[in-house]
Amino acid sequence: MRPYILAETNWNILKEFRFDMAILPWGATEAHNYHLPYATDNIQADCMTAEIAKQVWEKGGKPIVLPTIPFGVNTGQSDIYLDINLNPSTQLAILTDIVEVLNRQGVYKLLIFNGHGGNNFKPLVRELGLKFPKMFISFCFFPQVLNKDKYFEEQGDHADEMETSLMLYLRSDLVLPKEKWGSGASKKHKIKAFTEGWAWSERKWSEISVDTGVGNPSKASKEKGELFFNDVTKKIGDFVLEVCHADIEDLYE
Repeated sequence: MRPYILAETNWNILKEFRFDMAILPWGATEAHNYHLPYATDNIQADCMTAEIAKQVWEKGGKPIVLPTIPFGVNTGQSDIYLDINLNPSTQLAILTDIVEVLNRQGVYKLLIFNGHGGNNFKPLVRELGLKFPKMFISFCFFPQVLNKDKYFEEQGDHADEMETSLMLYLRSDLVLPKEKWGSGASKKHKIKAFTEGWAWSERKWSEISVDTGVGNPSKASKEKGELFFNDVTKKIGDFVLEVCHADIEDLYE
């Protein structure tokens, strides 16, 4: 039993215990090229938040990791078989109920750990901040925490070298043999502003990728995944420890 994982702890402990903050992992259920499982985002979020909480507990912080939300925003993948979509309005409803519980029970700090690129929590956090002024709500998206170019050779953002490396490290039993891997080749938008990144339009996944991947996974390895996992959980762990100890009435200098 890990006391920092809500799903594993019990009332015998919790009835007398108080946590510094809650961490909510939020993933997705979707195709990840031919070779990675539909739960890739959830597995990564589960493993990372557990390791982060473990490190923080060892340094005196007391976060609690809530069960991972396994469905995310997949509006651009509506025709990919069994990609499960939550509309942003549904995400807001779920998040509102969770925040209401935390607020009522005096857990005023929440970190949303985002494991899926289709999730966009900024407008949700803005709205909830007005509704629950006592709450300090933040979020992070782990692929943005470190410079991926220092760890991986191929660029990509879905079932790419990074995600394949992580899964080879975390759950190699769920990764198909390399001869089954798709190339992750994807089409770019014809309109220049979208490729430059200063304008945005949702990608129609079935039109940009044959295998549902975006990014060549061929150079992935367990060793790369382990190095990235260790470094990213260390950096986020340092951040979580700061939040645990922070006075949310005195955050600015």
